[in-house]
Amino acid sequence: MSLAARCELGTTVTTVFAHGLERGRMAYDLDDVDRGILHALQANAREVTAAEMAESVGVAASTVRNRIERLESEDVIRGYHLEVDYERAGFPLHAVLVCEAPQSEDPAFLESVLDLPRTVRVRALLSGETNLHVEVVAADATHVDAVVEALADMGVDVVETNIVTRSAVRPFDGFDPDDQE
Repeated sequence: MSLAARCELGTTVTTVFAHGLERGRMAYDLDDVDRGILHALQANAREVTAAEMAESVGVAASTVRNRIERLESEDVIRGYHLEVDYERAGFPLHAVLVCEAPQSEDPAFLESVLDLPRTVRVRALLSGETNLHVEVVAADATHVDAVVEALADMGVDVVETNIVTRSAVRPFDGFDPDDQE
């Protein structure tokens, strides 16, 4: 069943999606130029130039640079990240720990979990008993076990350990200016 079917449209859905925003902060209102810039950066942030983005969105290169600075200062763009093949780098074990954790609105809790050695991603879920996913990359199982023990010390119960065999990621396609509804 879809999220929309499970939620009362208009109120609950909005609440679910807004829940991730810091208290008192509103979602940033993107226009077509912002969306075009985000689309280009997601496709190839390392090589795309301000001039190329400017041409594709129909503004000056200086406008693109100013918009990027504003998107960064508003935390719409929160960083530029390297994608690593951990297995080729000598860390063949990639695990997702499915956990039951105390509900916490404190962002410091997630940061403390993320600070655990070999932890590369943490996701807090809004619903369900297993409300925390912790992604760990390690050379062997002893490193994963150490993270499990550290989580237990924090009051987090690891319910399941899943070994990742393959994954696929793509940029969000909602910024493509040619695909706006």
